[in-house]
Amino acid sequence: MQEKILAILKKEQKALSAQEIYDLLELNSVDDLKNLLKELQVLEENLQIYRTKKDNYMLFTNSHLKLGKMIANKKGFGFVDIEGDEDVFIAPSNINGAIHGDQVVVEITSKKGMDLEGRIVRVVNRDLKQLVGEYYTKDGMGYIKLDDEKVKLLVSIKLENSLGAMDGHKVLVKIGNKIKDNNYEGEVVRILGHKNDPGVDILSIVAKYGINDTFSEKVMDEVEVLPNEVSLEEIKDRKDLRDHMIFTIDGDDTKDIDDAIELNKLENGNYLLGVHIADVSYYVKENTEIDKEAYDRGTSVYLADRVIPMLPHKLSNGICSLNPNVDRLSVSCVMEINNKGDILKAEIFPSVIKSRKQMTYKNVNSILEQNIIPEGYEEYADKLKEMHALAHILRENKMRRGYIDFDIDESKIIVNEDGKAIDVVLRNRGEGEKLIEDFMIAANEAVATYIYMMDLPFVYRVHGKPDEEKITNFIKFIGMLGYRVSTRINDITPKAMQKILEELNDKKEFHILSKLLLRSMQKAVYDPTNIGHFGIASKCYTHFTSPIRRYPDTTVHRLLRTYLFENKMGVDTIRYWEQKLPFLTEHASNKERDSIECEREVDDMKKAEYMMDHIGDRYTGIISSVLTFGFFVELPNLVEGLVRIDDLPGNSRYIYDETTFSIRSNQDKRGYRLGDEVNVIVKDANKANKTVDFIIDTKEEK
Repeated sequence: MQEKILAILKKEQKALSAQEIYDLLELNSVDDLKNLLKELQVLEENLQIYRTKKDNYMLFTNSHLKLGKMIANKKGFGFVDIEGDEDVFIAPSNINGAIHGDQVVVEITSKKGMDLEGRIVRVVNRDLKQLVGEYYTKDGMGYIKLDDEKVKLLVSIKLENSLGAMDGHKVLVKIGNKIKDNNYEGEVVRILGHKNDPGVDILSIVAKYGINDTFSEKVMDEVEVLPNEVSLEEIKDRKDLRDHMIFTIDGDDTKDIDDAIELNKLENGNYLLGVHIADVSYYVKENTEIDKEAYDRGTSVYLADRVIPMLPHKLSNGICSLNPNVDRLSVSCVMEINNKGDILKAEIFPSVIKSRKQMTYKNVNSILEQNIIPEGYEEYADKLKEMHALAHILRENKMRRGYIDFDIDESKIIVNEDGKAIDVVLRNRGEGEKLIEDFMIAANEAVATYIYMMDLPFVYRVHGKPDEEKITNFIKFIGMLGYRVSTRINDITPKAMQKILEELNDKKEFHILSKLLLRSMQKAVYDPTNIGHFGIASKCYTHFTSPIRRYPDTTVHRLLRTYLFENKMGVDTIRYWEQKLPFLTEHASNKERDSIECEREVDDMKKAEYMMDHIGDRYTGIISSVLTFGFFVELPNLVEGLVRIDDLPGNSRYIYDETTFSIRSNQDKRGYRLGDEVNVIVKDANKANKTVDFIIDTKEEK
């Protein structure tokens, strides 16, 4: 009956009373009515339908309510993070008992520019399985001072449930029964170390996100029996490419090498590009302990001073890694590409390679950008320049079809041997990095297209079309800043988005505006249904090139082996993957989101730690966002700090102007607007709170 109810509401596209639904279902008894009301209640509780104040029913997705995650701020307000939509600001008076991390239903109450405001209607789920904090004792009882000040809970620990933790220990605590209000019982499940021990700061954040940093004995027992080198038996049915000029290009400190490349020119003038990827799925068999652990992790996590790998080091840095001068098993995608950047055909097959050299981006950039050839690169310089030419052809091809290059800067945190942040710099994205990106995108498209044309179950990397209203709001928003774009948004295409960026490219706040436009777009996810990748302007895309560090890529390899190498395409195989892939892709997308949030939180913490040694120092930055309580200033190295409205200079009162996204004095013309360049002094930095505070440098202003 539930499916029939949903079908009716979808067809009618309006709110219906229980009586109207009863009639449309052609029911005819009191028992039928009772059953209908019961099913309507279940659908309402499951957030599939919404009941209006007039007791009419409509699809939840058609209502003014949204489902999201509560992101609280220690100052009392918060935001609701809605998947694929704008964040909704929640004032303290509208939080309705929700705490940080709750899954909530939010009602949108107003829209100001690009900003939404709302109120929490209902807490759907409160996931308090495990939290991280500092253990302390008082009056014979243990307590946890939670690391996340946004989670307003008091956690009490009986001494017998403390695992022997001492005052100052950072611990992972399992939340038990509710005592009263927001007071819960707890049990220490792991002692992470003392709060002052090196590395415990990052480990605490890792534990908070449920990311496992150790491997179980069962996993390591399986790893122990894996080979350290490739045997003759393993290569007999593979294409032998060991005599080809194949090499790798990675960062200076990379130890898990997924991809190797080669390039040749054909007699017809076309390019033959080979992208050879570590054959992880050959070693990681489905449903083994290693595979289950890799599935649970979903991805490797790259943090300031460490990598938490998806696979144990014997695999990630050893037998799977395409290290130089050793035989390695790989899956190859060899593409013929014309001088317009079109992939004319592709061949995918199991291979064995021997990388000639482990190159670094730094040295490759020296050749491609400065024509300076480092020692040991002499025999490869011409080949790299040929590859560079193809990379430009591929990029121009992508640009013609609408590829959106936001070119967002990223920061890199430099730490010392104790893990302390000693510098924050911009991460270089040179010609070598772009070359590898272009080649990997080509291989990902070729593989996805190959399987898509066979109409088989597969893992796609998809990026949906932006919501027209969001892009319209963005254009209205930049209009308030005094900017106009000629691009018409009656049909949002990658080309249209590309043109908007081009029109804003010469604006001083382009860096800020491009990030705001990026926020207006959906997030890329994994999905078994191909809807294309809007940002890359690709009709068909997957992740094939990083199976050492991403589980979806490992699954793609597994599917290639099943379909192409083993020729298993029967009804049972297809049904198996059709049933499995929806769960697998949703899980992988969630784990990717967790790892990104973990990486961001570690970065924020380390940036605050770095700035603690620079209190009183002067900087010049750009206003990156303006809020009612102040504005954030972003420094050239992407460290961001808050200038509070109460700390603004002078005796006048400052007012937030929502029409121009600025803060202005009520006495004179002094004001601060998004994109303004300002001189600031570091007032404070707090590693525990992951915050940096600035004040305006009035000396420089004068």
